[in-house]
Amino acid sequence: MRYLALLITLAIPLAAQDAGRRSYERRCAACHGGDGNGGERAPGVVTKLPARSDADLAALIRQGLPGAGMPGANVPDGEMRDLVSFLRGLRPRRFAPPKRLSVRTTDGQTLEGTVINENPTAVQLRTADQRIHLLRRHGDRYRKVTSEADWPTYHGQLSGNRYSPLDQINPRNVKKLAPRWIFPLRGAALLRVTPVVVDGIMYVTGPNETHALDAGTGQLLWNYTRPRTKGVVGDAGSGVNRGVAIAGDRLFVVTDHAHLLALNRFTGALLWDTEMADYRQNYGATAAPLAVGNLVISGHSGGDEGVRGFLAAFDQATGKEVWRFWTVPKRGEPGSETWQGSAIDHGCAATWLTGTYDAALDTVYWPTGNPCPDYNGDDRKGDNLWSDSILALDPKTGRLKWHFQYTPHDLWDWDAQQPPVLIDTEYRGRQRKLLLHANRNGFFYVLDRATGEFLSGTPFVKKLTWAREIDSNGRPVLNPDQTPNTEGATVCPAVEGATNWFSTAYHPGTGYYYVQTLEKCNIFTKRPGQWEPGKSYYDGSARQVPGEPGQKILRAIDVQTGKIAWELPQNGPANTWGGVLATAGGLVFYGDDSGTLSAADARTGEPLWHLPFNHLWKASPMTYTVDGVQYVAVASGPNIVALALVD
Repeated sequence: MRYLALLITLAIPLAAQDAGRRSYERRCAACHGGDGNGGERAPGVVTKLPARSDADLAALIRQGLPGAGMPGANVPDGEMRDLVSFLRGLRPRRFAPPKRLSVRTTDGQTLEGTVINENPTAVQLRTADQRIHLLRRHGDRYRKVTSEADWPTYHGQLSGNRYSPLDQINPRNVKKLAPRWIFPLRGAALLRVTPVVVDGIMYVTGPNETHALDAGTGQLLWNYTRPRTKGVVGDAGSGVNRGVAIAGDRLFVVTDHAHLLALNRFTGALLWDTEMADYRQNYGATAAPLAVGNLVISGHSGGDEGVRGFLAAFDQATGKEVWRFWTVPKRGEPGSETWQGSAIDHGCAATWLTGTYDAALDTVYWPTGNPCPDYNGDDRKGDNLWSDSILALDPKTGRLKWHFQYTPHDLWDWDAQQPPVLIDTEYRGRQRKLLLHANRNGFFYVLDRATGEFLSGTPFVKKLTWAREIDSNGRPVLNPDQTPNTEGATVCPAVEGATNWFSTAYHPGTGYYYVQTLEKCNIFTKRPGQWEPGKSYYDGSARQVPGEPGQKILRAIDVQTGKIAWELPQNGPANTWGGVLATAGGLVFYGDDSGTLSAADARTGEPLWHLPFNHLWKASPMTYTVDGVQYVAVASGPNIVALALVD
């Protein structure tokens, strides 16, 4: 009898496995292959199973992925248990061991290692020291790829200025610019990343994924992925990630749930993982970090979800936190007197855009976000420091050197998360270290970045009603009846701002600062509310003004006068989020509102070239060289596209 019971016990899971196998073969195998490693119609599922719970798998099977061509299936509960059990038993297919190769280079070296990729013209080789060597065939030998001009940070330069000294592409030949390669990030939708290029290797990110590419061919060298985090709110929860920072052999990137990671930049191996904040309290992270000295500095998202803002620095080698600057003071701390009411406990002022750095002054400049609740200031009377500000910080200690607040007591969600651009130039007869900032509130600011002195603030859009001017102290002079109310007040600019987080550039040859602008107004309302975990903290709304569509306009601002030197109006729905790139070749590249990537003459604004990408821009272009060829690269939809001149 005991033997019979044992046989019955063993038969039950075997029967369930057999039933699960039959269900899989009937419903799934035709697309995903009999072993789950991919088939004629769909990719493999084996490597994706560990990231999903049984309930997740059941929901996915029943709901399907209609956008990816996977229909849902009405699977009964009993069959679903057997099917999920069978899926858990699938294993990745075993592949042949990596190919080993010994090559002679054109400079007389011998390199031996593991082949990452190989095609008739190129080989990427990883040697025993884990370094990656990008090689091109040259007769019976291999030539090492040269990388004359990298793009080593999110902004290209620590100064935040997206100006490149490259001039191979210029007004005379730009019409020959065409795509050279495309790399798709299949788990992404609308990428916001700016590629970083160091030593010929490009690093790009999507939501919780990082990829290293051969910048000359777009071939994948390695990738690092981790599951998306459930319960993350705001931009981080929607899959936004803007890129990486590089320092030596380390790469730094944030996750959706506000962790900061360090990876080996040659292998993608995880070196450390540090939690910056608890995502269950509405924190997230989306920005490319900034590497300064032996530290890596990172902010966070959640600026409309009621977090308490901060900026933090971590040791590059260990991930240990070194300092933290809170952008919203606690009750009783200096600055708390500018928060009169209960909103100080969830005041926001997030730090979700990458800052800039001046090595000569040893100062980090970081923009801060709007105060919360966004549209109702009844419980946060006062200026609400340090929201809507630029912070000048000692990078070693986090000590505040000075700050400048653009929009005191912001009621329109006009954060200061626009790139702070650092330039050295003669300004009004005196050599100065300047900080340029086209603010979301519609004014273009020039500050002395050594002292924080306000030098000028001039309008750069026509639809600007909330303030009459910026006074001599740098404070806005408000117009009446321009704050949100229960009935709705029409205010310009709109909540998107006169500009936003997308990149800007200053060209030293023209003296112009280039910025994508938006001419648009909104109807702002407020309502009472309270902060809750997992929810936004607006206490109001902003809606379109009937019959008044917005318009995107690329503008060149004369830094000396603050006046518009030229402008390029664009046709489209006024919802593009692409920024600009200026080059010594005399060009300004930008994502046009019509969906094209375009180039204009930097001095005159004359349109010179465009290529239809037919995507809503969410990222800004950059440029670099590989093997003496200048590339312009940009994230478009789910793809990274690199362009260069063709014959």
